[in-house]
Amino acid sequence: MKDSPTRSRVLQLAHPPIPIVRIGIIGLGNRGLLTLQRYLQIEGTTVKALSEIREGNLHKAQLILKEAKQPEATGYTGPEGWRKMCECSDLDLIFICTDWLTHAQMASYAMECGKHVAIEVPAAMNIAECWQLVDTAEKTRRHCIMLENCCYDPFALTTLEMARQGVLGEIMHVEGAYIHDLRSMYFAEESEGGYHNHWGKRYSIEHTGNPYPTHGLGPACQILDIHRSDRMEYLVSMSTHQAGMSEYARKRFGEDSPEARQKYKLGDVNTTLIHTAKGKTIMLQYNISTPRPYSRLQTVCGTLGFAQKYPVPCITLDSHGDAPLEGEALEEILTRYKHPFSATIGEEAYRKGLPNEMNYVMDYRLIYCLRNGLPLDMDVYDAAEWSCITELSEKSALNGSMPVEIPDFTRGIWKEHTH
Repeated sequence: MKDSPTRSRVLQLAHPPIPIVRIGIIGLGNRGLLTLQRYLQIEGTTVKALSEIREGNLHKAQLILKEAKQPEATGYTGPEGWRKMCECSDLDLIFICTDWLTHAQMASYAMECGKHVAIEVPAAMNIAECWQLVDTAEKTRRHCIMLENCCYDPFALTTLEMARQGVLGEIMHVEGAYIHDLRSMYFAEESEGGYHNHWGKRYSIEHTGNPYPTHGLGPACQILDIHRSDRMEYLVSMSTHQAGMSEYARKRFGEDSPEARQKYKLGDVNTTLIHTAKGKTIMLQYNISTPRPYSRLQTVCGTLGFAQKYPVPCITLDSHGDAPLEGEALEEILTRYKHPFSATIGEEAYRKGLPNEMNYVMDYRLIYCLRNGLPLDMDVYDAAEWSCITELSEKSALNGSMPVEIPDFTRGIWKEHTH
């Protein structure tokens, strides 16, 4: 078990209230511009600084602020502009909306500069980076949250509420996934909605396993109270061979094109099984290179009930017979156990006509907790635990699906806490 440089834990970390949260955003590509637009909807915030390597994107962001009748933000460009922004004294919270490979480095530096950080998913790409985030958060005592919006999905919150009220009995097994056909995006230019410098495709060339586990794992860990009364102990993982990217490239670019001849390591479908200290199990899937319909599964198996969101919401309860609930019976259960976040913040998003309820609930809760001096809903241990699956799933998949230990990033403190 890795020792902390300070032995100072940050479970349930809280800071004095911040009346107006002063925000800086690093990365103004597709996700960064959307983040800027989202936080213009959240009361008690002001966007003070923007950092972007492409001046055109910085100009787009300034126009968004102008159209919203907000003051122009201080702009930082160039490869080291983000560092200068982190060093500013008039910021409270740094959003990191860059590509995966830069998240941990930027977040750690921002915390060293005394800033709280909010990182797009995943927060880190390997175990060393996960420990770097944990150690830096503990040393600086700064908030480090990974922006896993799927934890605020209305169905996920409803099943979480059902679990906490005992309706589903003891939760034994959960499933999550990221199943999303991204083939066209991986080959598209950035101007067409693709990734900057095709970094997503480049990762697929070099790695296998599950590089994007957090959408499925976040809600699963919350319902199992991971690092609050249980912890993930080990995993086994396996991947199919790769065929989907090559087949797509042959059809789109031609049999002899460089895209079709390129070799990819990332298997079309990865399945990872996780075992917890209390004997519960989690199944994760990753599939972005086949025509399979979008799904995050969101499956919860308890001793008294079952729930699953995809392909259509399904709930079965012992108290209501052995058939899945339908019609009014299903709607009554969904209404009865609607989570308070959905019933209040989610309804506010609906009244405002916002397109993504779970984003709004996540954003609202982050700022609400900072403004009221409360612990955040998700902490640096969540960020590390959910992100570490990337490296560990690859290690298992490349070694005959051997069991791989999952680090205890709390260094045993999870045993002393209950949710």
